[in-house]
Amino acid sequence: MPLSPRAALLRDLVLGVLGTAAFLLDLGADLWAAGQYVLGGRYLWAALVLALLGLSSVALQFFSWVWLRADPAGLHGPQPPGRCLALLHLLQLGYLYRCLQGMWQGLLVWQQEAPSAFDLAYADFLSLDISMLRLFETFLETTPQLTLVLAIVLQSGRAEYFQCVGICTSFLGISWALLDYHQALRTCLPSKPPLGLGSSAIYFLWNLLLLWPRVLAVALFSALLPRYVALHFLSVWLVLLLWVWLQGTDFMPDPGSEWLYRATVAIILYFSWFNVSEGHTRGRATIHLVFLLSDSVLLVTTWVTHNTWLPSGIPLQIWLPVGGTCFLLGLALRLIYYRWLHPRCRWEPDQVDGARSLLPPERGQLPQNRRVTQLARNFFPKATDEAALPGKEEVNGGL
Repeated sequence: MPLSPRAALLRDLVLGVLGTAAFLLDLGADLWAAGQYVLGGRYLWAALVLALLGLSSVALQFFSWVWLRADPAGLHGPQPPGRCLALLHLLQLGYLYRCLQGMWQGLLVWQQEAPSAFDLAYADFLSLDISMLRLFETFLETTPQLTLVLAIVLQSGRAEYFQCVGICTSFLGISWALLDYHQALRTCLPSKPPLGLGSSAIYFLWNLLLLWPRVLAVALFSALLPRYVALHFLSVWLVLLLWVWLQGTDFMPDPGSEWLYRATVAIILYFSWFNVSEGHTRGRATIHLVFLLSDSVLLVTTWVTHNTWLPSGIPLQIWLPVGGTCFLLGLALRLIYYRWLHPRCRWEPDQVDGARSLLPPERGQLPQNRRVTQLARNFFPKATDEAALPGKEEVNGGL
């Protein structure tokens, strides 16, 4: 049964609070792990944890600041002065400020008996930016941190209590970001179909099941040859960056920031699938899957030829079947999702080109987040009169 508008607003508000709490919990776990490494004299591990945390935070603040600067004057209403906003981002608090702003707007809308169309659209606008930033943070920091912790555990042969907490919080953060991104894309659809529990569960599972073998392969290689993992990442990342550039992305407001977006997408593609261009993407998705699978098999083969047992005594015969089973199950669920659960939609011209997205509110237009709407257009195929029903979709995916 569909939720009432007020209940849906309360649900979105609660999800926003939980998402912010998950981010803070993951951040606290990373800082705790870094502190424990320092106390144990393992300064290199601590430096790697802090480096990943710092680099992802800087990129996140940059995205947030560029988007705020690109939005038209007057769209966000009363805000802190520009210098205060710049200082917040310089202090690495811009993303947290956006989360608090989104929750405050959601609370204001929920308290209204009959919220205006603009207030509802503006709340969606803020939540979509937060969802996109959360996804970036997941693949710039959470997923690499998970890979690092697994490599450390595999290399040392034992898992400390704080490492177990870090692994759990990383999985929580990744899971939350994937579901939140799925909800954000559905919000951008012209027809606003409800986010079904079944489609959400399958979407979440196939992403997580395909992500886990990739993380395991990189972690095994990192545990065996830690000095070469950076070279491997850089080589694969450059190939993926070239691929993204050849697709002619147009996501950011200026060419300089567009390259940071392409670099970020290349990092996402290192671990998972992410669609950046419109059109039938079955071929691109297949190429990426084969490329990532070939690379993962090469990493595991390298590890097998040098070491057939983990330091913890867990035999290879257990780890590889688990990873292979996760991959096959994730691939099957991915095909099921795109075959029966991936909706088509009829994009109107003004929703396709984003012409309404950044108009100032004084011109009587509702705010529409062009950034995420563009990704939703890439993710959900355009329906035709003959193929408007589920089951006739082209594989045309985002994450």
